[in-house]
Amino acid sequence: MAAPTPYDGFDTMPIAGQWRAGRAGKTAQDTDPYRGDVLTEIPLADADDLDEAYASAARVQRDWAAAAPAERAAVMLEAAAVMDRRKDEIVDWTVKESGATRTVAEFEFAITRRDFLEASSYPYRVVGRILPSDTPGKENRVYRQPVGVVGVISPWNVPLHLSNRSVAPALAVGNGVVLKPAGDTPVTGGLLLAKVLEEAGLPAGLLNVVIGSGGDIGDAIVQHPVPRVISFTGSTPVGEGIASKAGVKELSLELGGNGPLVVLDDADIAYAARAAVFGKFFHQGQVCMITNRIVVDAAVHDRFVDEFVGLVKGLQVGDPADPATVIGPIINQKQLESVRDKVSGALEDGAELLVGGEPTGPTGLVLPPHVLLGTNEVRTAREEVFGPVATVIRADDEEHALAIANDTEYGLSSAVFTRDTDRGVRFALRVQAGMTHVNDQPMNDENHVAFGGEKASGLGRFGGEWAIEEFTTDHWVSVQHEPREFPV
Repeated sequence: MAAPTPYDGFDTMPIAGQWRAGRAGKTAQDTDPYRGDVLTEIPLADADDLDEAYASAARVQRDWAAAAPAERAAVMLEAAAVMDRRKDEIVDWTVKESGATRTVAEFEFAITRRDFLEASSYPYRVVGRILPSDTPGKENRVYRQPVGVVGVISPWNVPLHLSNRSVAPALAVGNGVVLKPAGDTPVTGGLLLAKVLEEAGLPAGLLNVVIGSGGDIGDAIVQHPVPRVISFTGSTPVGEGIASKAGVKELSLELGGNGPLVVLDDADIAYAARAAVFGKFFHQGQVCMITNRIVVDAAVHDRFVDEFVGLVKGLQVGDPADPATVIGPIINQKQLESVRDKVSGALEDGAELLVGGEPTGPTGLVLPPHVLLGTNEVRTAREEVFGPVATVIRADDEEHALAIANDTEYGLSSAVFTRDTDRGVRFALRVQAGMTHVNDQPMNDENHVAFGGEKASGLGRFGGEWAIEEFTTDHWVSVQHEPREFPV
């Protein structure tokens, strides 16, 4: 079968049912972080464009919410089929725009496709309840309904999936959506997704994508009166800002992380080291749930470090389009400088550098993997690095390891390694995090399971029945079947 004609028109955005340029009078370049090539130039949206987008989503949503479940499910299933037909095109865009290695891009394609498959079941899973009443002749019904319009703000690191894990569920349960992708990844974070859903038969004007500067539309997308839910994935400081501006809207926030990977004294060291390499350096460490700290019991610390360092030194660094590459470019110069500043700060704090190197590549954004030995107080352990930097911390024993793991403002994902499964589960339940994986690294995401964090890592959960709950609301309707007596 011949490949479909590649999508084009990525210098426009879908607003109110039409693909058109934004009206802000400003243009942004979208560039390949490895090669520096300009991929597209996009005239940006302003607040008037945003108004039009929200009005369209609200208008079209009414008929979409009234559509039969089969109609909404069919669009989700067809979107997955469109992705299958366009797999090479989508993967290539992910590699070019976000700097993802081919392995990362294949992973992102697969989980985004599963977003649609999981969401296709949601129209049949929105259920209400009938509850008893103490009032004679009264029937209490609780209907589950779409909230109306959802505003989605997504990040640059895994843009296709981190947009779609909100977009697909919100649409599937009957909402309209306005999506603002990150400026570094406007195509994979928004425009490409809109093209897929348009081809799948989604009604025009239901999904709107606005690409604009934070100064022009950043606050407005949150403060606008139309959306009832704001779904945001990104840093904790930005999430806190959204929470302060959103008023009485519902918030679904997945924020920063400082994931601990804990190796107890009875762990399989070779296996734990292999898992730690994957769980730290996947996508250059630019994943919210990635391992940030490796906490190792003193009894096995030196053995683990030797094994881990040996594996890290063998990782291929360079062109993300090369299937053998494990570590490609950091997304942009600002992010690279942030990572390097944190490494310098950790060394000033007393950390020891075991593996390192200078940035390379055509744009100078490829940072080789770094391994440091330090305490939980060095900067690369205190802060979320979001780069290919691992800090290994020695713990006195299991209780000390738990204390180190929990000594952070964050609580997203975590892991523990032990040959005793029951011990691992007991440990996991004491970790202050939304997710803990026994004998696996912290970077796990399954579309039907509760994904989210505690503490400064966010509010709410993505996935499965939790996503349905995030994007619907309860409406109590009581029916008085026979006249009742009133006290006055």
